[in-house]
Amino acid sequence: MASEGLEGEHPSVTLFRRYLRIRTVQPEPDYGAAVAFLEERAHQLGLGCQKVEVAPGYVVTILTWPGTNPRLSSLILNSHTDVVPVFKEHWSHDPFEAFKDAEGLANPTDAFTVFYSERSPWWVRITSTGNPGHGSRFIEDTAAEKLHKVVSSILTFREKERQRLQSNPHLKAGAVTSVNLTKLEGGVAYNVVPATMSASFDFRVAPDVELKAFEEQLQGWCQAAGDGVTFDFAQKWTESRVTSTDDSDPWWAAFSGACKDMNLTLEPEIFPAATDSRYLRAVGVPALGFSPMNLTPVLLHDHDERLHEAVFLRGVDIYTRLLPALASVPALPSDG
Repeated sequence: MASEGLEGEHPSVTLFRRYLRIRTVQPEPDYGAAVAFLEERAHQLGLGCQKVEVAPGYVVTILTWPGTNPRLSSLILNSHTDVVPVFKEHWSHDPFEAFKDAEGLANPTDAFTVFYSERSPWWVRITSTGNPGHGSRFIEDTAAEKLHKVVSSILTFREKERQRLQSNPHLKAGAVTSVNLTKLEGGVAYNVVPATMSASFDFRVAPDVELKAFEEQLQGWCQAAGDGVTFDFAQKWTESRVTSTDDSDPWWAAFSGACKDMNLTLEPEIFPAATDSRYLRAVGVPALGFSPMNLTPVLLHDHDERLHEAVFLRGVDIYTRLLPALASVPALPSDG
């Protein structure tokens, strides 16, 4: 049973508050309840509904409806409230051969951020082996000494990238490679020098970086530290793609043109983290990360993440004007 809204509250806000009550946070997200919510809403509106699984962890609900535009036949939503227009000529063979408008970030200014690419997540564990022994001795060639050299090399690289970002006002975070030391492991007792130690890093590699050369750089840091230093990947994304933001591109022209008609200022950027859009770009689907949230602090995953009601309602209106614009893009030769 739907809960009653507050007195004088806009129905869209009431609906959104209902959705927000669904627990979709890690480590035990209830995505099933989120999908059920979307299915319930679809049935209330008389829309057809179908669940589809694509990339790992990416479950979407497809809503279909009859409309005046013969090409706009479906809308795809996932539990993160991504919005995807799907067109009739794509539906019979692949619902993801159309443009995808996916999750973005808030912008504290009057402008709206739109993301055309994102950094590649590389989760790397450096393992160092060395001579063990008693903690009272000056043991040579220990795992800790060699691991320290690698950590120093990587953090030196981190500082250079940080300085490059800070020294150039035209660069945004997504345009440089970031890295953070996130885990240190090793040892069993205070008085025992361990034979093995490891350090784990979260790299976010900028899309213009040549990935093979970057991996060779990682190998070089390990080799310079000494024998017995290796690395492995917990995650290694190598399909970095960029969605066109050129005016000659029909999808970008439709998207940016609709925003211009609404007097929206767009700030194209590279997403600093990672979203499900990377799976779709990897198979050739153009994707833009866009959440119409301006005048809003970036509080992603923060305890007090919030959105002003007026910004939310304006975002709803923006989407209602964006979708028809995207649906009006003529079928491309490659779509056939």
